[in-house]
Amino acid sequence: MAELNGQCMCGAVKWSSTGKVTRRLSCHCSDCQKATSSPFTTFLGLAPEMVNWTGEINHYESSHGTHRGFCLKCGSRLYFRSDKWPGEIHIHSATLDDASDYIPDAHVVMGSAASWLRLADDIPKHQSFQADPTDPDKE
Repeated sequence: MAELNGQCMCGAVKWSSTGKVTRRLSCHCSDCQKATSSPFTTFLGLAPEMVNWTGEINHYESSHGTHRGFCLKCGSRLYFRSDKWPGEIHIHSATLDDASDYIPDAHVVMGSAASWLRLADDIPKHQSFQADPTDPDKE
């Protein structure tokens, strides 16, 4: 498996992983919109134990059991992790050092998508997540 590497905007926080990517999604939920000040967020799911971090990360509990990590120096959003997905950490794809190969597998939570947004891609679109978050093997 290829190694993935990424960092925050200022480079104070870096991450790497050789683990399997479990999800590649564009999330349009209102929490992601507010957390990133953007109409949607793209991320990749990885097993938390397969991600190596360097640098100091601050955490914000955005809702019960959901934490969002960001760089203390530049404020870059790095990831979110939730008790709903205990075997995954969702790292923002914009932090990848090389995002040229990143393509989301789906757009999710389209019911919260910005009304003005017109997606011209052929990527599947779902009203919610495609799988029950408590059953990662169920797609």
